Amino acid sequence: MDILIGAALLLFGRSLFRLFVGGVGFLVGFNFASQAFQGQSQWVLLLIALCVGLVAAILSIFLQRVVVAIAGFFAGGYFLSGLALAVLHNNQPAVAWIAFVVGGVVGTILTTALLDPALILLSSLAGATAIAQNVPLSPAGKGLLFILLLLFGIVIQALQYSRTRVPPPPAPAE
Repeated sequence: MDILIGAALLLFGRSLFRLFVGGVGFLVGFNFASQAFQGQSQWVLLLIALCVGLVAAILSIFLQRVVVAIAGFFAGGYFLSGLALAVLHNNQPAVAWIAFVVGGVVGTILTTALLDPALILLSSLAGATAIAQNVPLSPAGKGLLFILLLLFGIVIQALQYSRTRVPPPPAPAE
């Protein structure tokens, strides 16, 4: 499930804003539920993650700017905590939480200052992280896959964004 949501974020995070917000809510909700409710069935964790993602997507309808900042916080935090755990090659919750907060603050600043470019970057980061973390590869393989996916997501979304921002050329006069 993380890979599917990661692929959607990677390819369409900026253009489908509510998908970005809901997808990041789902990923963060699932990770939080996995740590907070250890021993629970996958269905319970999935239900919690779906509820968090759905609430985030619904809130994005009414509170767009606030939700963008919150989604930026969670996307930046999700990425940086995943990076910290990958670099350290062990599960140190304190380091992961510190990285989450630092990444969250940076993500919030980026999304509020540079909305569209930040959404492209953060949704590509979140999507590439979600996919790379869930593919059975060596740490080096995961790192390479992450970089390739990140670049791919940024290019695809930047192309989509440029098509919506540039008006079509005028029709030739007959």
